[in-house]
Amino acid sequence: MEENRAKLLAAARRAFAARGFAAASMDDLTAEVGLTRGALYHNFGDKKGLLAAVVAQVDGEMARKAQAAGAGARSEWDGLLAEGAAYIEMALDPEVRRIVLLDGPAFLGDPSQWPSQNACLEVTKRAVARLIAAGIMAPVDVEAAARLLSGAALNAALWVAASDAPEVVLPRAIEAFSRMATGLLVRQPPEPSA
Repeated sequence: MEENRAKLLAAARRAFAARGFAAASMDDLTAEVGLTRGALYHNFGDKKGLLAAVVAQVDGEMARKAQAAGAGARSEWDGLLAEGAAYIEMALDPEVRRIVLLDGPAFLGDPSQWPSQNACLEVTKRAVARLIAAGIMAPVDVEAAARLLSGAALNAALWVAASDAPEVVLPRAIEAFSRMATGLLVRQPPEPSA
């Protein structure tokens, strides 16, 4: 059963990335892996359930990549900013763009309600709590700050993904995210001289 589930997930991921959710045929997808529609329905309920599983898989990979980007930073604050920037930058990846940032919200609704996004939010809440306890971030409500930071990164990624010129929008989105986040610091860093 797990093998069938993995086959269906892999085939769906390829199909959704290549053709998009709406154009992907469930008959083609199940035939590709030698299974029936019954196997699909048994494992995922329906096509939308399959999309939710693929989105969760890709979004989880995005979270791990963002955390890895932050892990190499010189401070926890820089790590938080690096995680946000890495998440936004993943909007350039065609698979992420199509599956998570375009089709996901269109067919699954508000990403802030997805379990995978809530897992990311929990990681951000812990980082914010540590930064506040260390006196680096201003003493604000932890959940509010974490939701705003997570939401800003997600919305910036959505903007990049939907843009006709994502490579142009990306640096603007990352700079704005960083400047917004910096407003949460206890002491503001000096403005760079022009």
